[in-house]
Amino acid sequence: MKKAFLFLITLTLSSVAAFGQPSAAPSATPSSSPKDEAPAKPAGGAKPALVLPPEKAQPVKMPKFDKPPVIDGKLDDEVWKQAKVLKDFYQVQPGDNIAPSKPTEVLLGYDSKFLYVAFHCYDEPDKVRANIPKRDNIFDDDYVGILFDTFNDHRKAYEFDFNPLGVQADGIWTDGQNEDFNPDIVMESKGMLTSDGWTVEAAIPFKSLRYVAGKDKLWGAHFWRRIKRFNNELDMWMPLNRDISSWLAQEGHLSGLEGISAERTLELIPSLTLSETGKRRATLSSAQLAAGMLDPGRMVNDPIKFDPGLTGKYTITPNVTLDFAINPDFAQVESDQLVVTANQRFPIFFAEKRPFFLEGIDIFQTQIAAVHTRAIIDPDFAVKLTGKVDRNTFGLLLASDNGPGNFSAEERLTANPRLIGKNASVGILRLKRDIGKKDSFIGLLATYDRFVDRYNELGGFDTRLRVNKQTTFTAQVLATHTRRQFFFPDEGGTFDRKKNGFIYALDYNKDGRHFGYDLSAVGRTLYYRADVGFNRRTNTNNLNGFFRYNSEPKPKARLISWRVYDDISTNFDWQGRSQVFNNESQMQFSFRRQTYLGVGYDQGYERVFEREFGPTRKAAAANCALTNTCTFWGADDERSAYRKGLYMFAGSTPMKKVDFNMFINRGAGSLDFDFGAGPRFPRVSIPAVAARNARATGLCNGPVPPPVCNAPQDPGPGAFLHFDGSVNYRPSTPLNISLSFTKERLRRYDTGLLAFDENIVSLRSTYQFTRFIFARGRIDFDSLASNVKGQFLFGWTPNPGTAMYIGYNDDLSRNGFNPFSGQLEPGFRRNGRTFFIKMSYLFRKSFG
Repeated sequence: MKKAFLFLITLTLSSVAAFGQPSAAPSATPSSSPKDEAPAKPAGGAKPALVLPPEKAQPVKMPKFDKPPVIDGKLDDEVWKQAKVLKDFYQVQPGDNIAPSKPTEVLLGYDSKFLYVAFHCYDEPDKVRANIPKRDNIFDDDYVGILFDTFNDHRKAYEFDFNPLGVQADGIWTDGQNEDFNPDIVMESKGMLTSDGWTVEAAIPFKSLRYVAGKDKLWGAHFWRRIKRFNNELDMWMPLNRDISSWLAQEGHLSGLEGISAERTLELIPSLTLSETGKRRATLSSAQLAAGMLDPGRMVNDPIKFDPGLTGKYTITPNVTLDFAINPDFAQVESDQLVVTANQRFPIFFAEKRPFFLEGIDIFQTQIAAVHTRAIIDPDFAVKLTGKVDRNTFGLLLASDNGPGNFSAEERLTANPRLIGKNASVGILRLKRDIGKKDSFIGLLATYDRFVDRYNELGGFDTRLRVNKQTTFTAQVLATHTRRQFFFPDEGGTFDRKKNGFIYALDYNKDGRHFGYDLSAVGRTLYYRADVGFNRRTNTNNLNGFFRYNSEPKPKARLISWRVYDDISTNFDWQGRSQVFNNESQMQFSFRRQTYLGVGYDQGYERVFEREFGPTRKAAAANCALTNTCTFWGADDERSAYRKGLYMFAGSTPMKKVDFNMFINRGAGSLDFDFGAGPRFPRVSIPAVAARNARATGLCNGPVPPPVCNAPQDPGPGAFLHFDGSVNYRPSTPLNISLSFTKERLRRYDTGLLAFDENIVSLRSTYQFTRFIFARGRIDFDSLASNVKGQFLFGWTPNPGTAMYIGYNDDLSRNGFNPFSGQLEPGFRRNGRTFFIKMSYLFRKSFG
């Protein structure tokens, strides 16, 4: 492990040194783009480019304040008279660079330590949507937003959003990807409703950003305002040409950011979590349980857990940061959302929520999910170096994870002694170099994971190329070398062996004003593994073609816009055998009041093979079909079904306090993989039902049970139903209540029996006493497990890093099955409970 870490560190430092050679700095004059040119004859229905007025076409010179404004949302400080004022916004959604419904002004200034931004949003104050939501959850309100492209490279930008009361949402905008609101930046903001609308003030510390500044240096910038009641209207200071797919390629520019204090900043966040957990434990022996005795169990409280930790950050330069953690507090305050688990062949993805890993996570994210830091379970320590030097972005993460060797008392009884108490060593290296003038790059990714004798090494390259203003091409290839327990279907067993793997991903995307398409391909070999990433199906290749057409929006009409698309995809394995084919067509209509309605139809084919579920017939006895000992029932070693489905979805915000959405899908020919869905829904295939009946009549009690008792798997088609919907209600400014319901059901054709019927209900409520103090309750019910979980939390979060949480979690079963005997238990039974207090405090010190 030490050799691997030293290799990664050496490669990082040598690459930074090589990449860090001087390159052409961004020009102080914005490069020529369609928005700077006179209108030309449009091609293919494109609208002519706008001629920008001089105050938008040229960089905005930032004024330096002689004293800081008071951040109270009032805009009454004398210093704001020195600010640069931006006005004359364009409505870009749903209108196409037309006059906005309401005027907006932006005020800008800075001093040596802070960047100051203020918005004056003119409106009727009683119609403004303004609540007190939690941070990063402001998008049901009216809000204003900013993008700061602090390297002026048209690739990535900081995003800042503020609702009318100054509640913040912040994150990273990466062109060609989704916004990432996981990073939280230390800053100050306040907002208030006024007689002529609302105002917001913000002070953003330069030490919270990575940037380049000084003479002849430019920042790219966008400023916008969202007005929800006007069909979700979006107004922007710079116009957006819908014939150009990149926002950052159409940004305005800021200049004059000179004399900024070049400070190095050290942040330390000590944390402490106190928790007590009670679990339901068995009171009877295994022999008593085998005799059929019911064990109600009893609640046993574990000793109070005292878990201190420390995370820190050191800003080496304005664009290079070192993060470190010692026994970090990685406990999640809120658990993952419940999802349907019945009939799932492959792992379900859950997003990362832990702050240490979220900081700079965009650097490690690539087209292929080869890095998913939730694979690092519980590190004793971790360190991360990230930054950008000239055109070169780099990231290095090292961790020692005690999760794989941390067995419970029960697990230690059967675990391999060589694994108990051992740590896994993890390393991730990411290098990326910008090429060209736009958002193109080439990159390298390498990961390493080792736990005792098991290891996984991954490495490869990726690229994104801007073909033209509407079209991009992305590609990634990775190779892996792995030692682990692999299953070999032709040998009928699992063996410890070394294997190599390979994965590729290609994507060609055209995003035009009306017409667009995306052509993609992804393929994984049988033994591809990414132990630090997220793995799904292997031995497969997917080809996909997506084609869409958008109408020209009509902001004043009842039907504002419509959209139609067709999506064709197919999967086949590396032996050339078809696995999946699907063709989906959809049409969506957008109306007033943020109302939408869509319908879709899909049809296709699915095929599965015996070797994907267990040993092949060559590994079993020659007459396994007669003795019912094959992996699949009967003489056929594969199953297939033609499927089709019709679905509908809709959503609306009929009034200021209420919004809802729903989706329903009815399908025919969906495969039941014959896994069963717990004791409430045992397997319902023909061999499973026959075996269950045979056991009930005593046929399977003899020394040599007949073949009917073996019940091999028999995947088969059935009728499928899926429904999900949610309603959000905001009865007052501080209170938000949401109710969601999900139902998924599959009934087999051959037996007419339910394979599963899972219902999930979630009720959530949050009361924000202030912007920083809240109480939250959440109750989840899952019918499959007859399980009810309650989570209740009180929190104080004045800034990122400083927080206190007091929480209680409860886990109950209602009319569920006993975890020790499997027998049905009427009424409520408690399975576990946890009470916790979590505290952390941000210490921040700057050095000149």
